Amino acid sequence: MAPLDSFAVLEWIRKIQDEQQIDFLRELMQMFAQSLINAEATQKIGANPYERTEERVTHRNGYRKREWDTRLGTLELKIPKLRQGSFFPSILEPRRRAEQALATVIQEAYVHGVSTRKVDDVVRALGLDGISKSEVSRLCKQLDEDIQKFKNRPLEREYPYVWLDATFPKVREGGQVQSMAFVIAIGVTNTGEREVLGFDIGTSEDGAFWTEFLRGLKERGLRGVRLVISDAHLGLRQAISEVLTGVAWQRCKVHTLRNVLSQVPKKQQPMVAAIIRTIFAQPTQEAAREQLRRVVEELRGKFPKAMQILEAAEEDVPTFMALPGEHWRQICSTNPLERLNREMRRRMDVVGIFPNRESVLRLMGSILQEQHEEWMVSRRYFSLESMAKLKPDQTLLASGSVLQK
Repeated sequence: MAPLDSFAVLEWIRKIQDEQQIDFLRELMQMFAQSLINAEATQKIGANPYERTEERVTHRNGYRKREWDTRLGTLELKIPKLRQGSFFPSILEPRRRAEQALATVIQEAYVHGVSTRKVDDVVRALGLDGISKSEVSRLCKQLDEDIQKFKNRPLEREYPYVWLDATFPKVREGGQVQSMAFVIAIGVTNTGEREVLGFDIGTSEDGAFWTEFLRGLKERGLRGVRLVISDAHLGLRQAISEVLTGVAWQRCKVHTLRNVLSQVPKKQQPMVAAIIRTIFAQPTQEAAREQLRRVVEELRGKFPKAMQILEAAEEDVPTFMALPGEHWRQICSTNPLERLNREMRRRMDVVGIFPNRESVLRLMGSILQEQHEEWMVSRRYFSLESMAKLKPDQTLLASGSVLQK
């Protein structure tokens, strides 16, 4: 290895004497790294600068600057350029462990809700010289490969219960900002574990988009579905009946209650809500339907529009009661998705407006993948004993009744 440049050493000593506040270790590291780079370049070229040797294979052609992020801070190094061929020093090997660690920090910050505008402050807090928004975006795109693998993985188990819902991030596309539909499907396996089944983004929550999404789930292996739980979006209902033929549909109890109460004066909403909840306190599906009819008859005169909504939900709202009672609390609504949706909306608020659809998939997909992995190591959502009650010799009809074969 070539010796350290004596003039550089003298200059460094002089700076130590003149500037008591200098970061000695950082200066020493920069000088040592530059010496290693120059020595390696000399070895590849076959000669020192201005040296005539028979081993020389090319000549230097200036330098290019390269920042190197280390635990001591960001060092600015000069990489020799060659007239023929290329040279990259081994100590700056692309994606070395330290750089990978930094990329991981940036990715984690992004996934956990730190906007690209704020990541620069995070990097500076690590003692580095900051990072541009374009560099943050470049590093975050490295997440895309993992997200796509997770998004398109085969579904190799049976999923008796499937929940569907959508949330609406703001995305810039075609020179304007618009709300898009980010749809999610989660399911419970036949042994009681929860999984994230799929997700996607489209311009609107229409029937065609939902149909394409559900077909994609089936192509990946979705099978064994007994009950789908969602809100009463017309396009979604049509997609379920078209793609998941013969599968029962549960109209979300919470959404139905909100729709009914929206037609009731605010002062009387607590009273009406309490009366409606008596429907779901019944022990059987038929008893729930009878109670629903009584409630409609009792309140029709005072709240005709509200009771019209409730009456239309008679066949769909008590569907869950045809299934094991241990599951009723979770399968009567889309509440199992609400906590996940709240967390995603919190991250969306941090970002504000997404620059494109890919950035939505990158961030939301990372959150969903993280949640999926957490579910895989946590306790079962439903016990094995209760899941065993979903007997294969029973077929659940769309009306919610059970047909014994």
